[in-house]
Amino acid sequence: MEIINDNTQKLELSYPCSWCYKLVGHEKEAIQKAIHDVIIDREHDLTHSNASKTGKYVSMNLDLVIQNEDERNFIYEALKAHQNIKMVL
Repeated sequence: MEIINDNTQKLELSYPCSWCYKLVGHEKEAIQKAIHDVIIDREHDLTHSNASKTGKYVSMNLDLVIQNEDERNFIYEALKAHQNIKMVL
């Protein structure tokens, strides 16, 4: 008999809510362009998070208010697909 232990739970959020995406790219300006391309003129905060020891990568936090789960997922996928973004967390 196979027993499957599934401890994953769906994230329960009350919308609208504040959400933070951590973005990783090669340079701050490229990340800023990606954000502009995806969220256009929407109000947001962008702050420096970290840089790799070699300086090859930089991470930044993008904070904004999300209206619903579809919007949260759309922004995540759009940022992830952007050529200037290497990773979205």
